[in-house]
Amino acid sequence: MAIAARIVELGRSAEPSAEIEVLARVGASALTRFANGAIHQNVAEDVRHVSVRVALDGRPARCTLDGPPDDDAVQALLWRALEAARARTPDPDWPGLAGALPALPVDHWDAATAEAEPAARAMQVAGFVRAADGLETAGYCSTDASAVAYANTNGQQLLGRSTVAVVDGIARTGTSDGSARAASVSLGSLDGAVLGAEAARRARDAADPVDLDPGRYEVVLGPACVADVLGFLYRYGFNAQAVEERRSFVRLGERQFDDRITLRDDVTDPGQAGVAFDAEGTPKTPLTLVHAGTTVEVLYTRRTAAKARVRSTGHAPETGEEWGGLVANGVLGAGDRTADELVAGVGRGLLVTDFHYTRILDPRTEVVTGLTRNGVWLVEDGRMRRSVRNLRFTQSYVDALAPGAVVAVGADRQLVTDPDGAEPFLVPSLHLRSWNFSGGARG
Repeated sequence: MAIAARIVELGRSAEPSAEIEVLARVGASALTRFANGAIHQNVAEDVRHVSVRVALDGRPARCTLDGPPDDDAVQALLWRALEAARARTPDPDWPGLAGALPALPVDHWDAATAEAEPAARAMQVAGFVRAADGLETAGYCSTDASAVAYANTNGQQLLGRSTVAVVDGIARTGTSDGSARAASVSLGSLDGAVLGAEAARRARDAADPVDLDPGRYEVVLGPACVADVLGFLYRYGFNAQAVEERRSFVRLGERQFDDRITLRDDVTDPGQAGVAFDAEGTPKTPLTLVHAGTTVEVLYTRRTAAKARVRSTGHAPETGEEWGGLVANGVLGAGDRTADELVAGVGRGLLVTDFHYTRILDPRTEVVTGLTRNGVWLVEDGRMRRSVRNLRFTQSYVDALAPGAVVAVGADRQLVTDPDGAEPFLVPSLHLRSWNFSGGARG
C-alpha cells in the first residue's frame, strides 16, 4: 500500500487538480519445466508492476512501469502520465474515479506457496514422472504470489494478496498423449504423483486411435474444455461493452441456457483465487450472471456502468477502456455426477479431455472453431470403446448449453487457470447432448 499511496501523494503535489489512481503489484513468479522425464528449466521473476492513470479535466491517460519503483522511476512515470493526459482531448464518457468503499475480507493466500523453493516444485515434478511409469513426460509446475495495492485521490485504498500453484503435464506413448493438471492456492494440496498416474492412464487408453467420421455427437467435456467454453462466453457475451455495442448474444431476463446452468463470478468461493477488487479500485462481490438457465447480469466497468446508469460490478482490467468488463473469478455450479457417471450416461458420443487452438468465428452467436487434444474416446452405451484421432469442431458455445442441451453436470469441480495464472475458472465436467465435429485435425 505504501507504494500506491506514495505515488498518489507525489502526483497530487505535482498537479493538485488531477484525478490520480495507482495500481501496484509486487510478488514473485516461478516456473519449473520438465521434458523427457527430467527438469530442463527453472526460472523465477520478481514482479514489480505499477500502473498510473491520471485525468485532467476529463482527459484520462494511463502509463505503466515494470521494474523497481524508485524515486526517479516514479517521477518519470508520473510525468509521462500527466503529459499524456494534457495531450488528450476530453473524454465525454469519463466516469471519474472510484469512491472510498471497503472490499470483502478475501485472502486466497498460502505462505508456503509464496515462499516455495525450486526443490518444492521439483518434488511435484518427480512424483509426476515416477507415476508415469516409463512413459515420456513433459509439463511444468508453477507458483505465483502477489500483493496488490490500489489508491486514488478520492481516498480509496485497498490491499489484497493471492497465491496460485499449478501442476500441468502430459504422458506420451508412441501413438497418443494423455494430460492431467490441477491448480490451487496451495502447492502442498497438489499431488504430482496422482496427476502423473492419471496422465499415463489416459495416454495408454488413447493408444492406437482410429479415424471417426465428422458429425454431431454427444460429448462429455472435461473441466479444461468447460473453462474454454466459459472463457469465450464471458469475454464476448457477458461483457457489458459487447452488450452495449450489440455484438453479444446476451438478452437479459431470457432463458438462454439449460436450467442446469448457473454461472457466477465469485472471488469469495473457497476454491477460487485472486483479490477482492478490480483495477479501478471497485470492490468485487459475488455476482450471478445466469440463474438456472436465465441470463440476469453482465460484467461492468466504471465506464460501461455509467453509460448504463448502474454500478460497476468490479470487473475492470487495466485495459478496461478497450475490452470492457472481463471475467475475474468464473464459477459454474456443480452437479451430482462423478466423471464416470457422466460417461455411463452417454449413448453414443465422445469423451474429450482438452481443447486446443480455439478461435471465435462469430461473437454474436459464439461460434468457435478448435481442435481436440490429449485424448478423445468413443463412448457407446456408457462404455469407452476405443480412442479416436483428434477432430476439429465448429460449434456455437451458446447452443451447446441451450435449454435442453445439457444432460448432466459433474461434481468434479476443478480450478483451471491459463499458463499465466489469470482468469481462474472453477468448473466441473459437462455431459452435453450435441457437439458439431466438422472434420479431422488436418482439415
